[in-house]
Amino acid sequence: MSLNSTPMGERVHIGFFGRRNAGKSSLVNAFTNQNLSIVSDVKGTTTDPVYKSMELLPLGPVTIIDTPGLDDEGELGKLRIKKCMEIVRKVDIAILVIDCGEGISDEDIVIYEMLKSRSIPTMLVMNKSDKYPDFKLFKHERIDIPAKNILYVSAINGVGIEELKNRVAESMPEEKEEAELIPSFIGEGDIVILVIPIDSSAPKGRLILPQQQVLRGLLDKGAIPISCRDTELSSCIEKIGTAPRLVITDSQAFAKVNEVVAKRFPLTSFSILMAKYKGDYEWQLKGAAAIDDLKDGDKVLIAEGCTHHRQCEDIGTVKLPKWLREFTGKDLIFEYCSGLEFKDEDELQDYKLVIHCGGCMLNAREMRYRVELCREKNVPVTNYGMAIAKMKGILDIVV
Repeated sequence: MSLNSTPMGERVHIGFFGRRNAGKSSLVNAFTNQNLSIVSDVKGTTTDPVYKSMELLPLGPVTIIDTPGLDDEGELGKLRIKKCMEIVRKVDIAILVIDCGEGISDEDIVIYEMLKSRSIPTMLVMNKSDKYPDFKLFKHERIDIPAKNILYVSAINGVGIEELKNRVAESMPEEKEEAELIPSFIGEGDIVILVIPIDSSAPKGRLILPQQQVLRGLLDKGAIPISCRDTELSSCIEKIGTAPRLVITDSQAFAKVNEVVAKRFPLTSFSILMAKYKGDYEWQLKGAAAIDDLKDGDKVLIAEGCTHHRQCEDIGTVKLPKWLREFTGKDLIFEYCSGLEFKDEDELQDYKLVIHCGGCMLNAREMRYRVELCREKNVPVTNYGMAIAKMKGILDIVV
């Protein structure tokens, strides 16, 4: 990702769903004005979700997702459909593509009801209207959808594509503009210290995404961010000669930073700010208390929203398990998931605690889905920063 790119987790996710050969890929290409997806008359050409991040007028930064057909067959087909269903968790706007000549199928109804149950704005797009010029407006009693959300298009000759873009733009979820990453009490001229440890697990030559986003958010508010390593924090505070309004640290340096701050200044972490920004912060904060209830043999799931090369000091697979064993004194069983994968509801109930990263690579809808799923299954879920603060005895964290 370049420094000028909008992170995928901050983009509006638009998913194209439908049966095989409904024309999803052709429609995606027409919608984006690019040859993004392979098009063929052979059913099942799209075998895996295809992602494309781009600027799309009048929408702005978006991620387009072309999905496999919902009527795929065989064991491999079932796996593809499962992947398709995972996409539903993260889309902000859905486009359900129907072949005009085929009409609505049972598979279409299933996916529409799923989208509706998740309150995802959905457009029902009747494609291939060029092949059926005399096609009458279909009776859509099988799907309870407002007429304004039904559109007839032709991916081949471009009819209705611009109107589809405009309709999608009008469906833009307002929640994308409501959440704030930077605490509301930070204002113009406030000094904020960003503590960024540089160790073997730090990416060479760059800052990680939450650090970039917090830095930019502070600049947008007119605050004065000052960055230093944890090893230079004491001298940094001494040299600036005034009390910082807030200290934000990488979670794994919480204990060391807290010794320096010693309750003189408000303290939080990048991970905790991300939890407030994208997830259910209050529920995750309560989840940290479940650490006290862990027993020998309990299973703990450590989840990350990205995939990366594991280092010897990796926080998820090395430091967190070590700290949890030391804090609880229990023989715990740790399991891990990363990237777009997350445990389904049947698997999730086996865990006594889920500890999730800040989710900088996940969009807000996916992050909230994961937290809500844990909540539904009565499985405590917390955040890297909150768990570490709990284990290090730091009670006064700020969001």
